[in-house]
Amino acid sequence: MSIDRLDWDTLRVFRVVAELSSMSAAGVRLGESPPTISRKIDDLEKSLGAQVFLRSTRGVELTDVGKQVIRHVHSMADAAETLRRETAATGALIAGSITLRTGDGLGPYWIAPRLSQFHKAHPKIQVRLMVGDTEPDLHGHEPVISISFSDTRPHGVNAHRLGTQHYVGFASAGYLAEFGRPETVHDYRKHRCILHTSYVHQVERWAPRMSEMRRMVDFAFISNSGTAITETCAKGGGVAILPSFMAVLDPRLVPLELPELAPVRFWINYTERVRRLPQGKAMIDWVRQLFALPEAVWFSDDFIHPRHFQDKVHELHPLKRRDL
Repeated sequence: MSIDRLDWDTLRVFRVVAELSSMSAAGVRLGESPPTISRKIDDLEKSLGAQVFLRSTRGVELTDVGKQVIRHVHSMADAAETLRRETAATGALIAGSITLRTGDGLGPYWIAPRLSQFHKAHPKIQVRLMVGDTEPDLHGHEPVISISFSDTRPHGVNAHRLGTQHYVGFASAGYLAEFGRPETVHDYRKHRCILHTSYVHQVERWAPRMSEMRRMVDFAFISNSGTAITETCAKGGGVAILPSFMAVLDPRLVPLELPELAPVRFWINYTERVRRLPQGKAMIDWVRQLFALPEAVWFSDDFIHPRHFQDKVHELHPLKRRDL
């Protein structure tokens, strides 16, 4: 390989083509003609002695060699950005963008309401909170941090336990007055029950109690929207299976006087490349701190029934008033 022929301009072009999967689109972004873009990619492949893209009428796709190259190019770009920031004026605010991928519970209901705290400390960081069940590509071009309910992770991905999400049954006061309270787990089958689709996908990792319930209950309403489930339950639509911390966030939801249905552990995942980015490190540190708050007792490994949240918080902070 003629390593002396490699230069940052060529690698920069390669990076944009890889991001857009198109030489013509890369040309538009970079202000260069498609033939110029194609020539620079040809030069890169000659320097490396290997093909980095598979070309087709639909665009371009990274080869295995190209995937290796893009990881190194990302690292070079990140190192250059770190150098720029470290040599900038002391006290300069961190800038940049970071994507946080979460499920439909923790993201919208626990993280999003507290993002204003993060932005007070880092007003120039753009946060993209993306909600979904699919596992993101943490090795992609954009810096991504994910919160997942699985301890299995790809090579090169760091993971740290954040806590445990405990699932319990909730209903509205009106529903319970009309249909009565389930007294045992088996009583769920006598009620209109509501379930999130992601819980269905996670059954294999759940406690036997939840698996048993899934077999015996014909759920009246299943949705992929936590908001739809919460609103349906709060308006008397049935018994919803929700994280225990929803008792703190929505007083319309009444937790049932029953044991938890399932404890599900969750992790924060990120690559070393993202951790080295100033905005990545800031987000990782903030998220880990957010779930480590002593008063967030609902994320502890030991199940605490929502009716005991107030007592537990008072035990941890006897001089601190807190409305739960």
